[in-house]
Amino acid sequence: MGILSSTVSITLYKVDGELEQPILENLRKGLKKNVISEIDGQVSEKVAGWTLFDSPYKPDFTGSSHVVGNYFVFSLRIDKKVLPGKIIKKHTVIETEKRLNQVGRGYLTANEKKMIKDHVLNILNLRIPSTPNIYDLIWNYEASSLWFFTNLKGANEELETLFLKSFNLRLIRLFPYTSADITAGLSDKEKDVLLKLSPSVFWS
Repeated sequence: MGILSSTVSITLYKVDGELEQPILENLRKGLKKNVISEIDGQVSEKVAGWTLFDSPYKPDFTGSSHVVGNYFVFSLRIDKKVLPGKIIKKHTVIETEKRLNQVGRGYLTANEKKMIKDHVLNILNLRIPSTPNIYDLIWNYEASSLWFFTNLKGANEELETLFLKSFNLRLIRLFPYTSADITAGLSDKEKDVLLKLSPSVFWS
């Protein structure tokens, strides 16, 4: 989901910590370190990495298009190959029949079946193109806040992992409890009360 979409879902994060000086150089290093790589023509099924907001299919962080005033604007791209189950079954049956003819038996061992399945998946992954999914983000560095333009669990988990790996900074997802604990300036006594609270169930 993108910043310029007509409808958006946003996950708000607090960035725990700061980049070392020089900030822009270390930002660029972190982005380049985990820039998206292409998996078309490879056996890999999935890859996640950083890309440019304005050029998601040709990521090049040598310029400064990802810096807008006090904001860092770039995207997380997740490429994934989706193989239909019927296609996998078809090619597995074909390869199984070939193997049975080769060994001259009426059955295959569990290890042989696994080898055939792995072979089929590798061959198909070499042929099928990956489907890219792009999720934009805005990092307000001075406010230590980050807006991630999706609520999808898998994308959020990829973001949190890749962000820590790239910048050595932890992302804290903000929801009512964490917002109160981190941003409301509560006293120790108030935090003890917050810790003991339990969710309320509202019936319509």
